[in-house]
Amino acid sequence: MIISILNCDKKFGIGKKNGLLFSLPLDMKFFRETTKNHVVCMGENTLLSFPNQQPLKNRINVVLSKDPSHNYEGVINVHSFEEFLKKIKEYENTETVFIIGGASIYNQTIEYVDRVLLTKVDSDGEAEVFFHNLDEDSSFECIDEGTPIKDGNYIIRFTTYINKNKKEII
Repeated sequence: MIISILNCDKKFGIGKKNGLLFSLPLDMKFFRETTKNHVVCMGENTLLSFPNQQPLKNRINVVLSKDPSHNYEGVINVHSFEEFLKKIKEYENTETVFIIGGASIYNQTIEYVDRVLLTKVDSDGEAEVFFHNLDEDSSFECIDEGTPIKDGNYIIRFTTYINKNKKEII
């Protein structure tokens, strides 16, 4: 199974200055617990945004860098989107594969995901980067709208969408 996991503001904004829009302790805990012991796939900038630019512990980290000279320790390095998809397909049948960013990776893989775990923040984060608006895409259906809960200074909902027209990776 392939799952995108992320949070967004009320306009589906997801980032600003190569960082997250909000500090959300409950959402970070949900992310850690959900992705632990699974495969996480990301672009190079996402890896570089982590503390000390280190891969996430207790996970298999797959990192796409278009620069073949960029190879990071502790991750599976790939250097083309085709190679990235091929690596996802290798794991898809035996592992849960999480797409964890950034925006370009989310947008390029959206048609291949089975689900999207989207934490919706009831706020405008003045984003510069946006996620696909799932509410306006008939291929996606929200199967769990979540209960509003307070996370720090924000009201969030843990929502789940399914992709009714998933495209298989060839």
